[in-house]
Amino acid sequence: MTIKGIEYQFTASPWQYNAPGGWYFVSLPVALSAEIRTALKMEEEGWGRLKATACIGNSEWKTAIWFDTKLNTYLLPLKAAIRKKEHLIPGMQVNIVLWV
Repeated sequence: MTIKGIEYQFTASPWQYNAPGGWYFVSLPVALSAEIRTALKMEEEGWGRLKATACIGNSEWKTAIWFDTKLNTYLLPLKAAIRKKEHLIPGMQVNIVLWV
C-alpha cells in the first residue's frame, strides 16, 4: 500500500478561469482549506503550493493545490485529459478525494 498523505473528501463544481484559454479548477471548500492550511502550511512551497494526489471517478493523478488569497481557498487544477475522461463540465457537482 502506498501512503499518499492525509485524505480529504469533498464535493465541488469545476469552473474555468476567465481568460482566453483559461484553466479549469475546483475550489476546495473554505472550511476544508482552513483545516489543510492549519495542518500543512509549513509544507507549502512557493505561491502556497502543496503537492497532492487527486481522484475523481476512475481517474487518479499527481498534482498540486495552490492557495488563492483572494478566494481564501485552495484551488485544484483539472487537466484536460481528466476533464475529458470523466466528462467534467463547469457547474456540475463532482466528488473528489484528495491526498495532501
